[in-house]
Amino acid sequence: MLKLMLVLTAVTLFAFSLLGAQEQMPTKSQGDMPGMDMSSQNTSNMNSSDVHDMAGTNNNGSANAMQAMESHHMDMGPHMKMTSLREPKPGDQEKAAQVVEAARKAAEKYADYRVALADGFEIFMPNRPQKQYHFTNYSYAFEARQHFNPDHPTSLLYEKDGDGYKLIGVMYTAPKYASEDELDARIPLSIAQWHAHVNLCLPPGFKHGEVLPGGSQFGLHGSIATKEACDAAGGRFIPQIFGWMVHVYPFEQKSEDIWSVERQVHHTD
Repeated sequence: MLKLMLVLTAVTLFAFSLLGAQEQMPTKSQGDMPGMDMSSQNTSNMNSSDVHDMAGTNNNGSANAMQAMESHHMDMGPHMKMTSLREPKPGDQEKAAQVVEAARKAAEKYADYRVALADGFEIFMPNRPQKQYHFTNYSYAFEARQHFNPDHPTSLLYEKDGDGYKLIGVMYTAPKYASEDELDARIPLSIAQWHAHVNLCLPPGFKHGEVLPGGSQFGLHGSIATKEACDAAGGRFIPQIFGWMVHVYPFEQKSEDIWSVERQVHHTD
């Protein structure tokens, strides 16, 4: 039933590759990435944000987010927001270490990507060249909306390795309405920074499958970043398209590499 709901709603991303400056919408056959909430023109009349937050990125605006995530610069700009680093409090290091250990154990099971596929993980846009490929578990994405289970990452992160894939990390998600205190309860914000993609303006008459030309004022690289400007241009404004996301690279040795902000946000690193 959950899978059917996701297909029917055809919402959202987590993510993460575009060719050049063009922004092309993925098709339904390219897969979904749950946990990355996005409201599209096909779901504007829905009342439940629960479906949005657990859904993937095969709908309008997803490629805009993917291109933004592929930026070569650390300039967050008006279309990206990140949680602020907090002062460490007692127990933060230990709690984060427990998350890393759980992430490592969860990932080790899927060193062979074929095991992940057999266990129900699905590749997001397998036919599009990407720096990191997200293998996503729908049931884990739904669970992440309710509570945090570090043993169940929403997605496994792989790099292309010949005809196969090499496992490099995992991704956890949280609903877009989660407060920073709630994110801190999941993974201490003195250690990790979550990110979200915001202020998307889709052009007038934009349809699923269309391509935005490079240099467009629309999209997550466009100059339009407010509802007022989007309305004036006749577009459709989406304040936040995905839920919160954080990558963990548990096989790294240094904390800054395990929780790398640049690596989690910019997938051309």
